[in-house]
Amino acid sequence: MKRTVITVAAFCLAIVLWSTPLSALEMKAGTAKGVITPSDPLGRITVMGGPIKGVNHDIFARVLVLDDGAHKMVFVTYDLNCLDVATPIIRSRALHELGIAPAYLIMMATHNHAAPIQINPKNFDYGRWLADRIFGLIQEAIKNESGPVKVYFGTERGKFIRSDARYANVYGIRFRPVDDEVEVLKITQGDKVKAFLVSQATHPALATFSKVDPGHPGYAMEMLEKDFPGATALYADGCGGDQFPSGAAALITTPEIVRHVAHELAGTVEHISQSTMLEVTGKLNSELKVQSLPLRAPISYEEAKKLGERYHVTADTPFEAYPAKGRDYNWVKSLLKHYEQHIPFPTHSDDYICTDDEFLVKELPTPREFPNRFEEAIVATIGSMVLVSMQGEVCAPIGKEIKEAWRSKRPVMVTAYMGEHNLYIPTRKLVQVNAYQSEVIQEQYASAVGWSPDVEDVLVKGIGKMIEEMIK
Repeated sequence: MKRTVITVAAFCLAIVLWSTPLSALEMKAGTAKGVITPSDPLGRITVMGGPIKGVNHDIFARVLVLDDGAHKMVFVTYDLNCLDVATPIIRSRALHELGIAPAYLIMMATHNHAAPIQINPKNFDYGRWLADRIFGLIQEAIKNESGPVKVYFGTERGKFIRSDARYANVYGIRFRPVDDEVEVLKITQGDKVKAFLVSQATHPALATFSKVDPGHPGYAMEMLEKDFPGATALYADGCGGDQFPSGAAALITTPEIVRHVAHELAGTVEHISQSTMLEVTGKLNSELKVQSLPLRAPISYEEAKKLGERYHVTADTPFEAYPAKGRDYNWVKSLLKHYEQHIPFPTHSDDYICTDDEFLVKELPTPREFPNRFEEAIVATIGSMVLVSMQGEVCAPIGKEIKEAWRSKRPVMVTAYMGEHNLYIPTRKLVQVNAYQSEVIQEQYASAVGWSPDVEDVLVKGIGKMIEEMIK
């Protein structure tokens, strides 16, 4: 199979300009892996809203710790749609018990839909269990630190994904992917691979929605761990809110195609690892900031009242949690409440806080140390490399814009699905055509207003500013 290797020549300037010689620093790394399949899965609510009917295959959380002697940078991946309830709990414990600030705790989902979802109150206990389980794995990975290690970065096209087939007016009738890169960090100790961190901008391919299963990313990581004994392979989904694996209509496909896509991904990672990769071993630095993204003005009160009559809801009708059908109309209740109680409408995504059951509200009933405001973003450096990790289902053109703006100056790895809750972050075109990705903020998150078309531009500019401040 022919593959296109993305040259590392464009990254050479970054090495020349990087002020710390690679030989001047000794880095350590530690890993851990553990099952996170619930002990009582039957009947729990899945990501798709139905009850879990069994377990096809266990799901896992994996941890990679990099330690430059001054900072520990902790990567956590998990075979879940998102971490949700567990996120603020783990952040608090990591800060107070381990001295690891949220900016250095980079928690990322594989975006798996064949797993329990934490935003339903029936699954909140699972979310709290996950917090304990994952925190224990972080402690284990820290205990397992050893070195010296070296860190390498490489990319290559993975020609097995497509753009969202619902929107030919955005992507064209062939649905070519906007961004099909597979990005890989490889950590070695001596002549052995200690860990991989892999990312690609796509939804997972799945053979079931009703049974616990890791999907193609989970199977691909197991293939890598088999081929590289002793290595831990972590998958962090990229900016793929509008991309899907080829042959998987709306994520679901046959077990054979899931395994095929997993094999393609694992094979691409192996090819990258055996090609010339750029060494980026070096100092660790990281920052977390909330990107304040613009929202549009509300529809009129007259229109709001008509919607209330159509859906039989009022300003006083309680919000309904997922997967209740009434959840789709929570935004109308919020809209009426804002008008009738003279509550100022939000103008930016961080005006409101997201609750555990995924409602955007002005304040939480009980304050917490790390409330979730959209849009969280982490920008980190590993030696000469820049790593960007954004919250939510960021669409592919956004991730590609960030990479293309910076890769001539620094090697750049971009991931999404970081932290708490998976709000779609759409592009200008998706907002303009009222695509599903642009409607989710209202229909799933109960926002009284939707996205401004400028959301894409503001996020790309905000990430660019973070990178500039990080590398200056």
